[in-house]
Amino acid sequence: MSRKNTLVFVGMLLLGGIIFWWSMRRVDSQQLQDSLKMLNWGWIGIALGAMIVYLLLEAVIVKIMIDSKKGKISWYNAIRVPLVEQLGNGITPFSSGGQPMQLIALAQTGMDVGRASSVLLMKFVVYQSMIVVNFIFALIIGFQYLTTKLHQMTLIVVLGFIIHLIVVTVLLLVMYSPKVTHQLVELCLKPVRWFSEKRYQNWNGKAQDKIDNFHEESLRMGRDLKTLGKVIILTLLQLLFYYAIPYFILLALGQSHVKLIFVMSLHILIVMVISLFPIPGGAGGAEVGFSMIFSSFLPNAGALVLAMLIWRIITYYFGLFVGIIAFNIPVQRSKS
Repeated sequence: MSRKNTLVFVGMLLLGGIIFWWSMRRVDSQQLQDSLKMLNWGWIGIALGAMIVYLLLEAVIVKIMIDSKKGKISWYNAIRVPLVEQLGNGITPFSSGGQPMQLIALAQTGMDVGRASSVLLMKFVVYQSMIVVNFIFALIIGFQYLTTKLHQMTLIVVLGFIIHLIVVTVLLLVMYSPKVTHQLVELCLKPVRWFSEKRYQNWNGKAQDKIDNFHEESLRMGRDLKTLGKVIILTLLQLLFYYAIPYFILLALGQSHVKLIFVMSLHILIVMVISLFPIPGGAGGAEVGFSMIFSSFLPNAGALVLAMLIWRIITYYFGLFVGIIAFNIPVQRSKS
């Protein structure tokens, strides 16, 4: 990992420590101790297990998509891809580093970069589509709660949904309407032409080739309905495990009255809020969003801060640490 990324990694750990200190500065220490004493570690283990299953299901998706293209990837390398992605997402604004880090992980196995790019883009399209589907479901279940108790967050959540919807729409446009996409790319690159014709031609040519390759791959994947169906189902299942994590944390703190579907729908809304914060990992916004949404589920501030801390360790810091380990372990080069 580069020196810059290492510094960002350390910086995010320090920032996380500062945020947790700030969150606990006015919390009654007795409340925190009481919450720790009543903590059910079995449910915490299940919450961590849900995160591990989330990552393993993504590894299964990677293997299915690559193996369907008359290629092969070992389980060792397939598991490494989502772990490295967690590191990329965690140290870059808007989780923008996840895709490049996955591409690096696949390229290190000896896989052709163009082929790896098409696989990752298709996986990303399905993932974003399932996020939008889940969000629509969450709006139906939890939007009334959001507007009545947390009306100040309504606009942020809706804005997050719009951004995800735009991303999916643009990707679908690239997949099934390359002509329109070519025109949009040329329009976006037009200012470059004012300064350098050579650079414009170079960038435009590369972009057009990528669009054509992605379009061909999309058509191929679209014809392979069996593989596409598996990927969609597994992605949906993957997200359900992730969205269920706060439910297990609440159970660990003795809140047995909570409903699984309702808590999952609220977690979906939090994820939308996090996606709008430019700081890596949505630091600050994630903690505030969790505290605002789940404050009414817990008896006191001590229990709320403890729940938030456990949630961030499982859903964010766990991914950072396993990601940095995965990035630095030896890679198995493909024999094919």
